[in-house]
Amino acid sequence: MLEKNRKVLIIDTNHEILIRELTKNGFQCDYFEGFTRNDYHSIIGNYFGVIIRSKIKFDKEILEKAKNLKFIGRVGAGMENIDVDLAKSLGITCFNAPEGNRDAVGEHTLGMLLMLMNKLLKANREVRNGIWLREENRGLEIKGKTIGIIGYGNMGSAFSQRLSGFEANVIAYDKYKSGYSDEFVKETNMEEIYSESDILSMHVPLTDETRFLLNNEYFNNFKKNIFVINTSRGNILKTDDLVNNLKTGKILGAALDVLEYEKLSFENIDTEKLPESFKYLIASDKVVLSPHIAGWTIESKYKLAKVMAEKIINKFGV
Repeated sequence: MLEKNRKVLIIDTNHEILIRELTKNGFQCDYFEGFTRNDYHSIIGNYFGVIIRSKIKFDKEILEKAKNLKFIGRVGAGMENIDVDLAKSLGITCFNAPEGNRDAVGEHTLGMLLMLMNKLLKANREVRNGIWLREENRGLEIKGKTIGIIGYGNMGSAFSQRLSGFEANVIAYDKYKSGYSDEFVKETNMEEIYSESDILSMHVPLTDETRFLLNNEYFNNFKKNIFVINTSRGNILKTDDLVNNLKTGKILGAALDVLEYEKLSFENIDTEKLPESFKYLIASDKVVLSPHIAGWTIESKYKLAKVMAEKIINKFGV
């Protein structure tokens, strides 16, 4: 029987390889279907590690009860549901796994861009309804456009790599990174992003610094009218301000995999009670939407779990 300091609490379901690899390397993995936050509070003190996706937040309340915890693993990229600073101060290592879904996000972002610029949402609907309009659905080419990427980590770099065959001018700004110019991208500053971008793609985490970063003031800094893509987090973009700029033409179109309103229960929502700005988005031919699935592929489910297992084993394996 393993001691409690080798026990790992699995809070969300993941690809089976995660538990298989951890078990093979001496960890006992426990998963309790149907458990609530209060249930986890009562048992967290028994665990050496915990693995989560998005079911609960690891905040001060639960971290202070995690007396034996040595690591928290998030099977995903964003860490906003973990108080990372507090965890680190308590000696808890925090892992994430952006390497596991970077390819999926890069491909999805490119797909949304192509759909947006070629009016495929509108054209698909029209043809299915017996409407055959060619001139009205004339699109734009990526070739020759300047694509500004904000945030050049795993996701931003994966997107730039997939743009390499389109003969676009790809530039990127990352406040916390430098020296990354290569055959795929040119490192730049915000002044060039504002002056040259035809397309803006966001790849930043949600922090106090980035919350509602995209707002009227931000959009007004751009010299050109632009397309906007957001596959990072919904709350980096103020939807009311996006809609205002879509109406004025400052924003030519938007592709959003994430929404400010994600906490709403879309399965049971009353469409009459939707926020007015969201009503505008879903009615607009200039907007492409998907339900936070940019990193959600068959392959990424496996890779995320595999990357997480490898990081934990490399650090804490016997």
